[in-house]
Amino acid sequence: MKRYLVNAQFVSKACFSKKGMLFLFFSFLCMASFSQVNAPQKKLDSLLSLNQKNLKTDSTKIKILTEVYRQYMRMKNVDKAEEYVDKTIQLSHEKSLQKFSAMAYYRRGLMYHGRSNYQKAEENYQNAAAEFSSVGNLDMVAGTYLNLGALYGSIPDYVKSLEVNQKAIAIYEKMGNETDMASCYTNISTIYQSLGNQSQALVYMNMALKVFAKGGENTRGVAVVYGLIGTNYFEASDRELKEMDVLPNQKIKLALAYYNKSLRVSEAIGDIGLIATVKRDLADLYSSIGQKDAAIKSYQKSVELNKSGENKEAYASSLYALGNFYQKENDFENAILLLNNSLKIAEENRLLDIEKQSSLGLSTVFEKQKDYNKSLAYYRQYIAVRDKIFDQEKEKEITRRQMQLDFGIKERDYLLKQKLTEGELKRQQQELELKRQQLVLSDKEKALDLLTFQKAKADLDIQRLAQDSKFANAKFEAKLAAGIKDKQISKQVQQIKFDERVKLFLTIATTLILIIAVVIFFNQRKTTRLNKIINNQKRELEQLSKVKDRIFSVVSHDMRTPVNSLISFMQLLEGTNIEQEKLNRYAAVLKNNLTYTSTMMENLLNWAASQMQGFNPYLESLDIHELINEVILSLQDNANVKSLVIKNLVPAKTFCKADSNMFMLVIRNIISNAIKFTPSGGTITTSAAPNGDVLEIKISDTGIGLTPVQVEHFNKPGYLGAGVSTLGTNKEKGTGLGLLLCRTFISLMDGKISADINPTGGSYFKIILKK
Repeated sequence: MKRYLVNAQFVSKACFSKKGMLFLFFSFLCMASFSQVNAPQKKLDSLLSLNQKNLKTDSTKIKILTEVYRQYMRMKNVDKAEEYVDKTIQLSHEKSLQKFSAMAYYRRGLMYHGRSNYQKAEENYQNAAAEFSSVGNLDMVAGTYLNLGALYGSIPDYVKSLEVNQKAIAIYEKMGNETDMASCYTNISTIYQSLGNQSQALVYMNMALKVFAKGGENTRGVAVVYGLIGTNYFEASDRELKEMDVLPNQKIKLALAYYNKSLRVSEAIGDIGLIATVKRDLADLYSSIGQKDAAIKSYQKSVELNKSGENKEAYASSLYALGNFYQKENDFENAILLLNNSLKIAEENRLLDIEKQSSLGLSTVFEKQKDYNKSLAYYRQYIAVRDKIFDQEKEKEITRRQMQLDFGIKERDYLLKQKLTEGELKRQQQELELKRQQLVLSDKEKALDLLTFQKAKADLDIQRLAQDSKFANAKFEAKLAAGIKDKQISKQVQQIKFDERVKLFLTIATTLILIIAVVIFFNQRKTTRLNKIINNQKRELEQLSKVKDRIFSVVSHDMRTPVNSLISFMQLLEGTNIEQEKLNRYAAVLKNNLTYTSTMMENLLNWAASQMQGFNPYLESLDIHELINEVILSLQDNANVKSLVIKNLVPAKTFCKADSNMFMLVIRNIISNAIKFTPSGGTITTSAAPNGDVLEIKISDTGIGLTPVQVEHFNKPGYLGAGVSTLGTNKEKGTGLGLLLCRTFISLMDGKISADINPTGGSYFKIILKK
């Protein structure tokens, strides 16, 4: 899908802004009283009021009517704009002021061109060209032809487009107007591009780019040409790439580079229409190289940008491009919806190229769905539209025009050199003829000088007498005028001083309001930040309070029981003879209680140490295989009681950065928990695997496992472990502080710990430490 309307908008904008200077002085005089009115409606009301007050049908009335219809055009009120354009044209013809009616036709053509109403736009452009020609305004004649070239390219009617572009080039060449000639080159390049002659299109594009770049990198012309060059490389065949000295494997890279250049410039100047076009072209490129996600995002962005605009051709093109993409992906529902919308817009606005492609796209979709009746109907429509665009006579005419244009470009340099040589000879001949004529005139001038002198002397005598009387009258009138002017100046000075005081007061008031608003804003932000910090600290204190309560509960209750048991056992030993069997049983119970108490004390002391300021781990490279073996060996007796198997699958010589005491305490607590909650005959497994620059250590069991609520609670970032201890499978007790220690020490060692449920039963803990 080509971009003729993109060029039309560029050309129209260039010409329109240039010609708009014609009314600058008048607008300043007539609209000074409205300079402070910002709202378009208020400005329009003021213009309408001025029109009603001016009852004369003269050039001033025409200028007022011109400003009225231009304001309606800015407000997109087409009907009212039409009404006042007609009034302007009628009055201009009555007063034989065709320069105003020509500009009215031209601007109405621009209005319809921007709305893709090509029939009305063409009619007004042709009327404008005829009237500009009648008043000798060749610059605007060429500008009108330039816009017609872009319009015919959008239909497309390549023969007419080439014809009017040739006419514009001929005029601009005589005037030495390089910038607008570059716009013609741009339009011609798109025609070659549409005809599949990419190498010749590139010649015209480079000619245009060279001229546009003189005005700076961030200009609309540069953005348009960059995008066209990207399309040129993207659509070129291998043969055409060879003609352009480009390898086939370089085409995508070159196309992407120029599309990105065009997008950068378009975004810099804020041109929504160009951004949408480049997004669509980028989507086509992404689709061709299999980047489907990037393609669909770019297609959707193009549709979104064009939907809000008035350029119906661009919107229809974007809808077709996205629908065709869905068709290729076999998303038939979206493809049919988008292609139907594109076809409807094309039919309503005589966009033959888009109508042709949308019909073919719908035919393909229904063919894939095996709905051959609809497929055939749309294919017939495609053939009919294609035949409208290309017939044999047009193809012959296009070929002739192409040869004529190519010859004209090559011939231009030779003619320029020839003109310079002939011009120098003519200049010398003219100088000789001028000197001869000057000699002849010199004799006649001497004779006339004497008569002129005598007549001038008599005239001076008469004037001297008249001036004496006038001088006295002028002196008196000057004195009166000076007095009136002094009073006016005094009033103006006072008004200026008053205005300055008002401006100063408003400036100071505005500044104070802004300062107060900024202070309030930053105070609110600071307050919000402090509230967040306080809330976080409050939550942490609440968690620490729960931990403290748990510790006091453990110290007050769980430590008292084993000590009392020990005292009672000692009293039994002192007072009575106990049978060996009972003694062994009591000793086993006492050992279990004391082991629990020892573990609890160790955890409490370690946790207390971790809360002290200045308690830092000593990180070094450790062989965790050996450390885990030591922990397993120390807990083997507890595991044997329940006939549990503890496997160390960590490979030998597996190293990571850790503090040896902290690491062993963490592993001991996790394996102790696994022993506690794993029924007899179960298995506990430790393993490790490198993952980039970290080591992942996994400890799993086949026990009763954690509940989803416990897993979620443990994995929370703010976990402080103030939970209630749960009895093990053999009624083993715990403190509820083990996992808190694990979480605290792993964090101190700059690592991470998490828990989850094994799919086959039980649970596991994963520790991540740096290598």
